[in-house]
Amino acid sequence: MKPWIKRSLFGIFGATILVCGLTACGHRHHDFGATMSPEQYTQIRSKMVDRVTSRLDLNADQQKRLTALADKLYEQRTALMGQAKDPRAEVKSLVATEKFDRARAQTLITEKTSTVQAKSPEVIAALADFYDSLNPAQQQKVRDFMEGRGRWFHRG
Repeated sequence: MKPWIKRSLFGIFGATILVCGLTACGHRHHDFGATMSPEQYTQIRSKMVDRVTSRLDLNADQQKRLTALADKLYEQRTALMGQAKDPRAEVKSLVATEKFDRARAQTLITEKTSTVQAKSPEVIAALADFYDSLNPAQQQKVRDFMEGRGRWFHRG
C-alpha cells in the first residue's frame, strides 16, 4: 500500500475517533456513569440485570454471567475515562487556543485506543460466556432485539 494512502487512512481514523469522542462527551441524555459512584452503578446494574433476566428468563448461572459482563463493561468505561474527572474539559482543551493541539490529540487517542485494546479481551470473553450460556430460544430473543424487533427498554 502506498504511504500516502496509509497516512490518509490513519488520519481519517484519528479524526473519526476524535469526532466520536467529542460527540460522546457532548451527549448527556442519561449521564450514565459520568459522575456515578460505584454504589449508584451497582444499583443501576442490578435493575438492568433484573430487567434482562425477566425478558430472557435467565437462570442463576446466566444471571451471574450477565452481572460479570456488566462489571467488565463498567471497568472498561472507567479505564477509558482515565484519571480525568471531566473528560469533556480534556477534549475542549484541544481547541482552547488559536491552534489545535495536535500532539495532545494524538496522545489522547493513543491512550484511549490502547486502553480499549487492553480491556477488550476481557469484555469479549465475558460477552461470549454470557451468550454461549443462553439456550437457542434466548439467543433468538437477543438477535430479535438487535434487529430492532424487540423494544426491551422502551418507555411507553
